[in-house]
Amino acid sequence: MKSNTYNYHPLYLTNLWGTINDNFLKTLSCFVAIKWVDEQYQSLVVSIAAAMLVLPYVFCSPLAGRLTQHYSKRRIVQVAKLVELPIVLIAILGFVYKSIAVVILALFLMGLQSSLYSPAKYGLVREIGGVDDVSRGMGGMESISFFAMLMGTVIAGVVVDTTSPLTQYILLLVFAILGLLHSLTIRANEERTHSRDRVNPIAFLRQSHEKAKKYPGLNPIIYTLSVFWWLAATVQISVLIYCQQALGMDSMTTGFTLCAAAIGISLGCVMAGYVGKKHFLLGWVPYLGWGISFLLFMIFAVKMSPWFFGVMMFVMSFVCGFFKIPLDAEIQRLVRGSELNTILAYFNQVSFIFILLASATFALITWFLPVRYIYLFASLVFFCVPWYIVLRCRPMVCYACHILWRRRYHVTFTGLEHLRTPGAHLLMPNHQAVMDPMLIFSELYDMQLRPLVDEAYFITDATSRILNMLNAVPVPNLKKHRDGVEQAERLNNIILDTLRAGDNILVYPSGHITTDGRETIGNRQLAYNVCRQLPDNTTVLLAHINGLWGSSWSRKGKNRTPVFATTLLVSIIKMFTGYCLFHKKREVTIDIVPMTEQVKHWAQTLNRQDFNKQLENWYNSSLS
Repeated sequence: MKSNTYNYHPLYLTNLWGTINDNFLKTLSCFVAIKWVDEQYQSLVVSIAAAMLVLPYVFCSPLAGRLTQHYSKRRIVQVAKLVELPIVLIAILGFVYKSIAVVILALFLMGLQSSLYSPAKYGLVREIGGVDDVSRGMGGMESISFFAMLMGTVIAGVVVDTTSPLTQYILLLVFAILGLLHSLTIRANEERTHSRDRVNPIAFLRQSHEKAKKYPGLNPIIYTLSVFWWLAATVQISVLIYCQQALGMDSMTTGFTLCAAAIGISLGCVMAGYVGKKHFLLGWVPYLGWGISFLLFMIFAVKMSPWFFGVMMFVMSFVCGFFKIPLDAEIQRLVRGSELNTILAYFNQVSFIFILLASATFALITWFLPVRYIYLFASLVFFCVPWYIVLRCRPMVCYACHILWRRRYHVTFTGLEHLRTPGAHLLMPNHQAVMDPMLIFSELYDMQLRPLVDEAYFITDATSRILNMLNAVPVPNLKKHRDGVEQAERLNNIILDTLRAGDNILVYPSGHITTDGRETIGNRQLAYNVCRQLPDNTTVLLAHINGLWGSSWSRKGKNRTPVFATTLLVSIIKMFTGYCLFHKKREVTIDIVPMTEQVKHWAQTLNRQDFNKQLENWYNSSLS
């Protein structure tokens, strides 16, 4: 697929006017329709109005995903924007005749139209800017979405008290026409697919959940983003009531508060999009989540003036932008090819189930408690969310380890650019200590690298979850099998199949940590057998690790390999009891060198013992 051929502006503007009109119509319906009912039913009307825009996403996302597989995404967006015009006319009829039923019908149709083109709209992001520009593209797209979502609410809050109904109807039509006009200018290099996903929403949800399991950490990311959307919907609904009932604000002042939130989240999304191109923001998602939880608790616990409440909404919204964009970008990076369309439809379905729950949560809590308790409940939820995602997303775990080990080790990496080249990579380092694989994975937190792990560890649920999170490759333990030749062949095939699939693998040729500081491979056959049958798309990288021999993780001065759990506990205690303040960090160097042609030549011209000897010489010559 070509990249960076077209710009995002037409897509951004189409998204802008569409999202503004969705939320303008919803908020206008709330502000106008609640005047048609008694005060005790006002919260119910607000909840129903919000739910009408959400229900179609829950049931029609599978159909939306199917549409992207058979029709041009640009055409889907353009037809959807055309259909928006008659829907707006139906809404206007409802306002003219003061019919709640007709207004609710219009909201449902607007939600249906939006749900059917949402996967196409977001699928175009990667097809317009390419994979390398996904972070910026999603940052701009989401900043526009949030800005438009809240601006639609703000404009409705302002015009409902200051303009005539005719002006409000004209705005609905103008927003729809502007969206249609800009959709006609979208250009992209589209990917097409002919797969057939289920249209039944329950079957589609189950099928897509299983499909997402192929990508480690994808389902937890989707669920975390869905909880985020629950929070956004809950806060947006609650502000409409809280500002008027608890803070005594009118519709216009409430609109300005939502405007502050719109500016905050838009700035957060845009800045996160640009910062994410150079820095690993995904690792900071848990800390940002806890920050959001703290700010929500402050809104609940502290009696605030309207002005201070607006400031808090701005700050929290800004942090929310930084929380969301790394997760959005990770979905686009993880999912390969046209399967992204199905995953985006699945993401839409799950997230809007949570948004629907927001309406139910708001109605339930406000029925029994004051509206401010919404913020306490949201604070508790967002305190738990980071724990959920950090224990299920490999890059976050590795980044947390990166921060931890940097307190004790000063790691210098060279040759990292070789791991970023296209195709699969076979990384083969020397093995100085038990620590070195942990250092490698913590330093390569933003790369996909799969370790080989004894399949016996996949039997128990606890270790299986951790290993699946790390995307480990289960392999047979040759020492435990009598049919050694057959199992060795099986091991080779597993590694070769993984490389053919385009994955990166970490393999230790020696299979054990050194006993005397020098690498000894002996008669091991794994590296030799794999390199003899190396797939064409594979780059062989030898890595030399130096600086860990003599550490507590090595066998220097010991008769056996250090016990992992005990050594880890002692190391953590040292790092958090001031040990690192009074001792110099251990210097560790990891040098990665491309050796594909050389290693293939050795494997083709030498026997196994001589091949291993060449590897030993390479590793040990680097020590001198």
